[in-house]
Amino acid sequence: MTLPFEFFLSPEFSRDPYGAYAGLRAQGPVHAVDFPPGSSAFVVVDYELGRSLLTDPRVSKDLANGPSWFAEVVTSGNPVLARNMLSTDPPDHTRLRKAVGNGFTPRRVELMRPRVQQIADELAASLPADRADLIDSFAFPLPIIVICELLGVAHADRDDFRTWTGDLLQPAMDDDVKARQAVANASLRDYFTRTIAERRADPADDLVSALATAGELTDQELLSTLVLLLIAGHETTVNLIGNGMLALLRDPGQLALLRERPELMPRAVEEFLRYDAPVERATFRFAVEDLDLAGTHVPKGSFVHVSLGAAARDPEAFPEPDRLDLTREDNRHLSFGHGVHFCLGAPLARLEGQIAFETLLRHRPHIELDVPDEELSWRLSGAVVRGLAGLPVRFTPTPA
Repeated sequence: MTLPFEFFLSPEFSRDPYGAYAGLRAQGPVHAVDFPPGSSAFVVVDYELGRSLLTDPRVSKDLANGPSWFAEVVTSGNPVLARNMLSTDPPDHTRLRKAVGNGFTPRRVELMRPRVQQIADELAASLPADRADLIDSFAFPLPIIVICELLGVAHADRDDFRTWTGDLLQPAMDDDVKARQAVANASLRDYFTRTIAERRADPADDLVSALATAGELTDQELLSTLVLLLIAGHETTVNLIGNGMLALLRDPGQLALLRERPELMPRAVEEFLRYDAPVERATFRFAVEDLDLAGTHVPKGSFVHVSLGAAARDPEAFPEPDRLDLTREDNRHLSFGHGVHFCLGAPLARLEGQIAFETLLRHRPHIELDVPDEELSWRLSGAVVRGLAGLPVRFTPTPA
């Protein structure tokens, strides 16, 4: 049986993908999916198999190894992302990653801690006294301001970036989405083309200037890299903060534990990353030869989808996987990927996450959901990223 594409787009799946994945896992580790529609594609819901495929040379991320129609769709439908490190294999991937890697080393990221803390404190202090949407008022502005400052673009434009990048992440299922994606592509292309030209003429101390003047990337690679950094630099952290706060609000015992033992914060962030992963599915991969995956025949050229969300709830990899456990040890989640495509921005996301939760709980120690749980909605993105559309909360006074 082939799973329909709509399986991953339904509100029911968005509310509880883990129950759906558990049902699939009970039937086997690999399943045929119509995803993209009309293609030969398979989804992997097993931790160990998924982890191994993320480093398997028989599985490629280069568009040239996938169906020709898909490469055409990507290059024509989303040209601003046509040539980036997520759509290449070594040695091109190595070259593209190296060009930006120095800006995201753990040491360089740690130097950003005071500024990230300052931004978080300012946002938390400006929260309304009684109620707020934590996505709009905190989870989104924190990482977008940080990545904008790192790149060297105006964070006053962050609402435009949010609209454009959000449209790019939508599955192009109808003409309305395609039209919005065309606008997003044109807008991002024009914005960064103009910014690149300005930095080449008058370099500043920012990442756009460094990349634009180094001459290591073609103009298309430079454009795609900057758009990718903008998207990845905020989208995953917004979801980390939103999903993690929701998990805490649903589990008062773990919330109380984190308040009592703030030293658990680094471990807590790793558990948030596992428990409700901000990236639901690893980006596309293609079989470069016929494969046998746990007894399932996968023809050459097929899409191979590794479900990071499913892997994170695999009971063979994580004891009691459906329980939020901020003291969990040996948390080998795959939320940042694995192998050469391990997320370049992982140190920054971890830093932002730790600061975000600590700051929120310090400024607003008593937070509760302000709507019934069933009224929360999730943004549909074809099971690539997983994030809340909003997180309405109320702040209660500190008990006397």
